[in-house]
Amino acid sequence: MSKWIFTYLLIFLSFSGWGQIQNDTNKVSVDSIRITDEILRIPPIIETTHLSPYFTITGKGRVQYYNFDSDLFWERGTHISAHSSMKPMTRDAKAEYLQQKLNQTNFRPLFDFNGFGSNPNNGNFELGYRTGAGLQWQGYFKDKWSIHLAGVQGIYDGDSSYSPRAYFNWKNGATSIYTDIRSRLSFSPNKIFNFQTGIDHNFIGEGSRSLFISDYGNPYPFGMIRATFWRLQYSVLYQFMREGTPGNWNPKFASSHHISFNPARWLNIGVFETVIFNPRDTLLNRGFDVEYLNPVVFYRPQEFSVGSSDNVLLGVDATAQYKYFTFYSQFIIDEFLLSEIRARSGWWANKFGGQLGVKANFKKNHHRFFARTELNFVRPYTYAHLNDKLNHGNQGRPLAHPYGANFAEVLAEVRWAKAHWRGQFFVNYAQRGRDLDTLNFGTDIYTPYINRSDEFGNFIGQGVATNSWLIRFRIARKLPKLFATSAFAEYNMRYTVQSNSVQHLVSVGLRTNLWNDYRNY
Repeated sequence: MSKWIFTYLLIFLSFSGWGQIQNDTNKVSVDSIRITDEILRIPPIIETTHLSPYFTITGKGRVQYYNFDSDLFWERGTHISAHSSMKPMTRDAKAEYLQQKLNQTNFRPLFDFNGFGSNPNNGNFELGYRTGAGLQWQGYFKDKWSIHLAGVQGIYDGDSSYSPRAYFNWKNGATSIYTDIRSRLSFSPNKIFNFQTGIDHNFIGEGSRSLFISDYGNPYPFGMIRATFWRLQYSVLYQFMREGTPGNWNPKFASSHHISFNPARWLNIGVFETVIFNPRDTLLNRGFDVEYLNPVVFYRPQEFSVGSSDNVLLGVDATAQYKYFTFYSQFIIDEFLLSEIRARSGWWANKFGGQLGVKANFKKNHHRFFARTELNFVRPYTYAHLNDKLNHGNQGRPLAHPYGANFAEVLAEVRWAKAHWRGQFFVNYAQRGRDLDTLNFGTDIYTPYINRSDEFGNFIGQGVATNSWLIRFRIARKLPKLFATSAFAEYNMRYTVQSNSVQHLVSVGLRTNLWNDYRNY
């Protein structure tokens, strides 16, 4: 308990004195090419310049975050005019006469109070809770600097669906004490370069899931360099992660590249590459390999040149827009041998996955809607490696899709908004294969692939078959006078086909929607 009190005081002191409350607007980011929360109508004298009547008034240094509300913002332009795959995003200023709006600070408290009940294994409802409070400070200066500091201190007890994705966790019996800190400093010295650092999530893709890097797991310290010129955006991400348990952490590092190219106003193509490496091995304490600090090197040749067994993954993504529809896809490659793919042998090292989806935003009177349908699949043993220091994960959770590997899923969702009200319906069907005792069928990316069950004949869903349906309803109302906190009620139902079992999870709460809080897997 003393750690809890000390951490809470530390967060409070670090935020106190920074700025004053200037507005209660909930600042979120964009999941596609949409306007942000800070929308102004241009005065009539400016409209004569034939500018769009709505535009984003953020600077290139301003970071736009994404959360439950982000897909609901109405967009005027339906063409690809920015690079939206890497999130959070940064924006360019649209009018010099609004330059003074870019120098501001925003300070507000944060709330996270959830009460929930679940019936695991068709039993009686078990009650639980997650509660926390904290502070946030955002600052934007001279179209170059964006600073975001946020921290929530709290406790949790109950269903794992409400397990906090926090950087610091302690156990006190059955109660988990957590400190969820998110920070991001963004600096844009000119129109080309942007530099970011902090402790946060990063997300690559247009989908509900990402096969590259997602925000389902725990945040991590990072550094990022972005260069935007012509129709290209080149991003370099350095991740400083860890595995183990509190008090016994072991570091692991990753370096990632993503190239985003807009060959047309309706089309975007991206290339992704990442390497995960262990700073220590049996022969050498390597630290962060300087070879991987090079922002323009290709990782696979570099890996061979240093003679390492580091884990390299490659990927491509594509996005196309037609009217109010956005079509998107991803393909991730861990390892493969073309001859074995042609032979359809089911060789274990043919490790890859794919995504295909479509989403749409539209408006009817005062109602705003967002709809999505998406297909994801990942073959067994993808993302896994020799040990947890080299797999594509962080603090015991996958860095990409929350299911890990050895699965196929189809999901659909519809979101609705009117004034301060929000609603969501989400459904997915997943076919997964689970490991059996000591047999590794390729689902858990934290199980070394050297313990695999078979060399050939591997397929998606192998092992203990687990086919399941997940249905989720959520209704929320934003409370602008309470620092844009949302009051919500939520119902989740999971049906497992093989065991003919149904699990229910019901929750109500009060929460500030600063980052995503998933229960859809």
